[in-house]
Amino acid sequence: MAFSPTPREGLPERHSELKSKVHRKLLQSLNSETLRLISKERLRGEIGRAVEKLLLQENIPMTLPERDRIIEEILDEVFGLGPLEPLMKDASISDILVNNYNKVYVERRGILQRVPLQFKDDKHLLHIIEKMVAAVGRRIDEANPIVAARLADGSRVTAAIPPVTLDGPALSIRRFGGRVLSNDELLANGTWTVPIFKLLEGCVRAQLNLVISGGSGSGKTTLLNALSRFIPETERIVTIEDVAELMLQQRHVVRLETRDANIEGQGAITSRDLLINALRMRPDRIIVGEARGPEALDMLQAMNTGHDGSMTTMHANSPRDCFHRIQTMVLMANMGLTEPVIRQQAASAIQMVIQMSRFRDGSRKVSSVAEVVGATDDAVQMQEIFRFERTGVNDAQQVVGEFVATGYRPQFLKRLQAAGVDTGNLRF
Repeated sequence: MAFSPTPREGLPERHSELKSKVHRKLLQSLNSETLRLISKERLRGEIGRAVEKLLLQENIPMTLPERDRIIEEILDEVFGLGPLEPLMKDASISDILVNNYNKVYVERRGILQRVPLQFKDDKHLLHIIEKMVAAVGRRIDEANPIVAARLADGSRVTAAIPPVTLDGPALSIRRFGGRVLSNDELLANGTWTVPIFKLLEGCVRAQLNLVISGGSGSGKTTLLNALSRFIPETERIVTIEDVAELMLQQRHVVRLETRDANIEGQGAITSRDLLINALRMRPDRIIVGEARGPEALDMLQAMNTGHDGSMTTMHANSPRDCFHRIQTMVLMANMGLTEPVIRQQAASAIQMVIQMSRFRDGSRKVSSVAEVVGATDDAVQMQEIFRFERTGVNDAQQVVGEFVATGYRPQFLKRLQAAGVDTGNLRF
C-alpha cells in the first residue's frame, strides 16, 4: 500500500482542523482508555456520526472519500501510530525517518525520499512517540530523552526529544521483513554470486568465525540472517542483541536482549553481561547482533576457547577498518592488553571478514570477502578472496560492476574439507 498525497488544494488545514474537532469530541464523551476497549467497527460508526454532525453544523462541503479518510485517520490515532500508520502498512518502505513534525522521509529500495505527510505539531509527534515506547514498557521524558525500542512487528525504533534535539522530537523506524531472503533472492538482487554463496555456506558449515562489517543500512543483518540457515539443526545457538532483529532459521535458539537502566540508573544489563552469561549456557555458537563496545573482548575470548562458528556484525568501512574498531573496543574494556596482543587475539579468533556496501542506487552487495591469515606487530594480515569492482553507472543511474575472484586460494580450505564440505565445487 503506497502512501497517497494529500488531495485538493486548501483541504489540509480544514482536514486537520475537522479531524482534531472530532477527536476532541470523542475524548469528551469517552476517555482514551475506553476508546481503546471499544471494537474498531463500533468506533468507526461513532466517528462517522460525529463527522457528519460537524459537517452539517459548520456547513463544510466534503466528498465521501475525504470523509472516509478522516475516519480512517482518527482510527489510526486511537488504535495505531497516527499519520505513520499508512507508512507502516507499506511493505516497500524499509526506513521511516521523522526529522520533526512536518518533515518525514522514507527509504524505498535504498533511496531516500520525502513524503507529503506531517503531524499537527510537536505535541502530536511526541504523543505518538510516547505511545510507541509505552507499549514496550519504556518511557521518554526530559530525564530520559533518548529511547531505543522494538515494536510488536519487530521494527526497531529510536526516538529523541528536547533537550537533546533542537528542532522538536525526532524519530526513526527501521523496519524488517517478515521473512529471511532466500539464496535465490539474494542472487537476483545482485547481493552476491554463486561462488561467493557456496564459499560462505561452506565456511558456516565448517564453523569458521565470521565478522560481517559495513555501514548503517548496508545489509549486514540481512546477510547474517541468510547465513544462519546453513547452521546445522543439531547445534545450540545463543543470540545477543541490543534490540532483537535476528530471524534465525533454527529451532534450538536462545535469544537474549540487553536492558537499559531504569529511572534510578539501576538494572542495566549490557551486551558484555549477556555474553559472559551465554558462555555458561552450553552454546555451540554465539551470535552477537552487533559488537560495539567492550564486549568485543569477551567475544574474541569465546571464539578462541571452543565456540567455533560464532558470528557478529560491526560498523566499519572496510575489512581493515573492522580490525581497527575491534582494537578500539577491546581497549575500552580496560584490561591492560597491549595493541599487538589484541591484534594477535583478533587474528586468531576470526577467520573471515565479509564487507557489505550500499551503493548510491540503493543496491546492497557483498563488496569484499577476505581471509584473516595472521598478525604482525603493526597490523592484522588479510587476503582478499572476492571483491566487487564498480565500473560506473548506466542510463538508469544503476551501479554497474562485476564480482571478481582474486585467484587467492584460502588457507582454511583444509578445514572445510575436514568438515565434509565439497571444496571441488568452489571457484576462486
